[in-house]
Amino acid sequence: MASTPSAEDLLRSATQGFDHLFANDIDAAKKAFESEGAPFHLLGLGVVAFLQAALGMETGLMEEATRCLTASEVGAKKQARAAKSLPSIHRFDAGIEWEVMHADAVVLLGLTHALSESYRGYLQCLYELNSAHSKFNKLFKTVYPNGLQSYATPATTPLPSRKGSDGSLHSSVIQSKPATTLKSGFFSRWFAPSTSVAAPGTITNPPSGPVEELVLSGTAFGYGLFNLVLSLLPAKIRNVVGFFGFNYDRMLALQALAVAAARNDIHSVFAGLVLMTYHGVVLLLSGYQADEAHIIKQYKAIVSRRRKIRVDGRYPDGSLWILNKAKIQRMTYDTEGAIATLRDGLKPERKKSFPQADTLLTFELAWTLLSHRRYEETAEQFLDITRLNSWFPISFLFTYLRTNLSMTQESRDILLHCSWCADSYINQSILFTTALLGCYFSLKDHDRAQNLLDKIPDQLDKRKLSGRDMPTETFIKKKLAFYKRKQARLRGDENRFVEAIKISPAEEIAIFWNTHARIESSVAIAHIQEWSSLTPVITDIESKYLVKQVPKTETDDLDTVDELAIRSLLLGIVHRTLAEYAAARAFLLDALKRAPNVEISTWVGGVSAFELAVLDLKEADVKAADMKPEEAMTMWEGVLAGASEKLDQAYTMSTKQTDLSSRLDSRIVMLRDEISDKRGLLGLPA
Repeated sequence: MASTPSAEDLLRSATQGFDHLFANDIDAAKKAFESEGAPFHLLGLGVVAFLQAALGMETGLMEEATRCLTASEVGAKKQARAAKSLPSIHRFDAGIEWEVMHADAVVLLGLTHALSESYRGYLQCLYELNSAHSKFNKLFKTVYPNGLQSYATPATTPLPSRKGSDGSLHSSVIQSKPATTLKSGFFSRWFAPSTSVAAPGTITNPPSGPVEELVLSGTAFGYGLFNLVLSLLPAKIRNVVGFFGFNYDRMLALQALAVAAARNDIHSVFAGLVLMTYHGVVLLLSGYQADEAHIIKQYKAIVSRRRKIRVDGRYPDGSLWILNKAKIQRMTYDTEGAIATLRDGLKPERKKSFPQADTLLTFELAWTLLSHRRYEETAEQFLDITRLNSWFPISFLFTYLRTNLSMTQESRDILLHCSWCADSYINQSILFTTALLGCYFSLKDHDRAQNLLDKIPDQLDKRKLSGRDMPTETFIKKKLAFYKRKQARLRGDENRFVEAIKISPAEEIAIFWNTHARIESSVAIAHIQEWSSLTPVITDIESKYLVKQVPKTETDDLDTVDELAIRSLLLGIVHRTLAEYAAARAFLLDALKRAPNVEISTWVGGVSAFELAVLDLKEADVKAADMKPEEAMTMWEGVLAGASEKLDQAYTMSTKQTDLSSRLDSRIVMLRDEISDKRGLLGLPA
């Protein structure tokens, strides 16, 4: 009679399935997970169905994900109870590995319920996540009673990098402070020496087998994930969820995820994915980083480590690792390298049984090409994306909930934020169409651009639910009406209102993605030349890159406050990218001054104030390099306070009636965190 497989054997077997999954071979992953009916394997099947459903919005897989995850939850709970009466097989309490698995299943079930398109599913999601949050808090206190100081991270170093966002933070500003400052400052909990006895899993006391790895990695991952997600919510939403008892610590969350990512359990892969996503978002959207060198180092270490995971020599690197390698290249100004990496990942000969992940490569390639002004190639990628899944259900869920259900204003605020997340990441077909027509406009192919403009209203009508539009759809609808009114005012052919467009809508949308912040100098200069060649000619702001001689036109190209404000905003951003700070400030202040008089671009004021805060911080990094430590410290105190005030201004101007306000709110949250981190690095009070 065959013996019953041990928990260790089952875990090893399930891990093979996860290795197949992240090497892009879903067929092999399913086969491995279907080989056993253990909670580990059922969780694996649930993860596969969940990822396919979430990335591709294939609703038929939701039911399968729920079935597998429910079975895994029940099985893990049963195993945990049974293990309590048996001797522990590791250095932790008996059955704790099953508690980790149970919490995993609860988290994924909650997320699956949120995608189920029902009010009941939404309530189940809140219930499950609240339960998982409590479980991981309890597990963390049990597994890491002395904290995380003794645990390695993917890029553990004796001390964090001391270079600022632009690599010019004057080290003497830090070195001049007493040694005790470092103990209480930024990253202190990552690197402070531990005086306690080494716990299981530390560098000096490694785990004994895969089960202990599961406990250590899974606990750190779950605890870190919840804390990080809560820390990233806009302030209004954080205040609401605080009523549910959700507390958070962003720095501890990042450290916990880094500890999990440095381990060898499958949770380390998920922790790496979360960290890579977070680092990529912060590098792109926050605008300024307190310690960019450290973020890049951690990001590179995670990608490098995870890309070594292969089932065997037959499988190429997984799409998710290719994606993040390209993101790092893009964030470090290697645009050509990023494009080459993404194109290589999309080669037809690559094994592809996980098309939902490959879609992300196409998405990243499109925006990277757009940032490089390669409009013909960008158009090809956006065409590919518009042929993919419409990603409809999640948008339906949030639109339905916030429109039709009786709920408190606080609940509506949460749903407004969630609907923005769905709109900006999942419900993208209208956005892609607009970006595509922007490419055709830049290529001066007005016929194809007008053809797409004509199609957008029908797309909007088909997607409108319960009489409400999603935020991006509202934004685009206003722009179409604006172009039509301008064409009528110019007495042009109403069927050719593309002629009224003077600034590409793709470039305007790119402001919200912060695409212009990490472009090469030649691209930034080309942008300046294009936008400054539009009339009226710019005479009140000095810049060596502006086009000075512009042919006179009967009617100015830009004849509205909206257009002039957007041009100034764009020119301010790209001048800052070139480190032309005086011109950048002048243009951003001009955009901010015009904001109260705009017709439809109500977002310009808040975004301009935000970009001015970023400018202050970046310019201060450069100035600090040429200052004495004491002078630099005094300067930083004023700059950080001033940047915080500008963020307050941006937040005040970003109301619920402002287009894409949640996008700006999230960027404000990220930049506030970076300002807080900078204070910690400098040893300044919070």
